[in-house]
Amino acid sequence: MRIDINSSLIIIGGAEDKENKKKILAYVANKAKELGCILIVTVATEFPESVGKQYNDIFTKLGVNQIKELHVKDREHCYNEKNIKLVKEAAVIFFTGGDQLRITSILGGTPIYQEMIEACKRKCVFVGTSAGASVMSDTMIVGGGNDESPRKCTLKMAPGLGLIENIIIDQHFAQRGRIGRLLSVISQNPSVLGIGIDEDTAIVVEANGMLTVIGTGAVYIIDGREITYTNVSEQYEDKLLTMFNVKLHVLTPGKKFNLITRVPFQGGKN
Repeated sequence: MRIDINSSLIIIGGAEDKENKKKILAYVANKAKELGCILIVTVATEFPESVGKQYNDIFTKLGVNQIKELHVKDREHCYNEKNIKLVKEAAVIFFTGGDQLRITSILGGTPIYQEMIEACKRKCVFVGTSAGASVMSDTMIVGGGNDESPRKCTLKMAPGLGLIENIIIDQHFAQRGRIGRLLSVISQNPSVLGIGIDEDTAIVVEANGMLTVIGTGAVYIIDGREITYTNVSEQYEDKLLTMFNVKLHVLTPGKKFNLITRVPFQGGKN
């Protein structure tokens, strides 16, 4: 599995605590205080100003001094030199929630996207919550049934930003009953690793491929490399999915997982 060589990622399952201990956002804030300016990117939402202000207020209260907002509402804005400069000067880039297809369809192939690739090379930290989490990988889920038994060929998928490859991220995981659709993803290509992240939970992925869980929920990792049988390629796409010998890991806060070797291990308290 290829992991981006330079960048660290903080991938949040959505609905992170914004009012109480704010464990995850405090972690992000500490990164910004250590590294420099945090850029709040609101391209996923249809309410960029209000969402941007909400996060700006939170990070200000958490002691971050350098906060900027990037409101890109269409592709034309991605060619604006001031907007490109905001990305160029950011040390932490934070994607808010909303619709992940807005992120890729507006940013993809533009100078802002190219500047984000350059930001990876200069060790900028990328953070995403909800839709901003799904878009981190090279392929993302954009639609599919929740809280259902897994069925064949019922998913909608699209290219993501490609900040990390050969994994699929699903968010709001336990809260929206998404285990079935992540199993469906892995059945289609067992070489890909599926990662489901609960609300108010995040994974911190370092450049060496080490993943650590933070927050209050759990992370579910589906490894399909040893699958011995699946009916995903057979006829009748509305039939239930059959899979043999699929591996599932459940990680709680503090636990770690090596994305290269695909081995979990204890990293903290239960």
